[in-house]
Amino acid sequence: MRARAWWIGCAFLVLAAAGPAAAQSGMSSAFGNTIVSNYPDGGWVKHWFNPDNTYVAHFSDGRRISARWRVEGRNICLTNIRPSMMIPRFCSRMVEAEVGETWTARDPLGRRVRNTLVAGRT
Repeated sequence: MRARAWWIGCAFLVLAAAGPAAAQSGMSSAFGNTIVSNYPDGGWVKHWFNPDNTYVAHFSDGRRISARWRVEGRNICLTNIRPSMMIPRFCSRMVEAEVGETWTARDPLGRRVRNTLVAGRT
């Protein structure tokens, strides 16, 4: 089975203002919604960010992971990834996005993905 990147691996939501509280509020578009990353081969990953800095992802092949997220400057970083994967930490730049918007980015292996912010927890 071919390994698929296990996270957003790309641009995340909402460019944060300075400071942790502002960054947290900048992530509010993600809270309660789903970010879906689609791969050219038809695979997908669904990403869920929570206000308590927890993160969960579900892959089209049935795998699931969990992690902790935090804002670092203009990046969002995932750490404490469980189960342990090929890298212990992953950071990606954040972008502004509203429900229904789509953007392209690269996953941790450099593969292009198309992300969409979808309303609700799908």
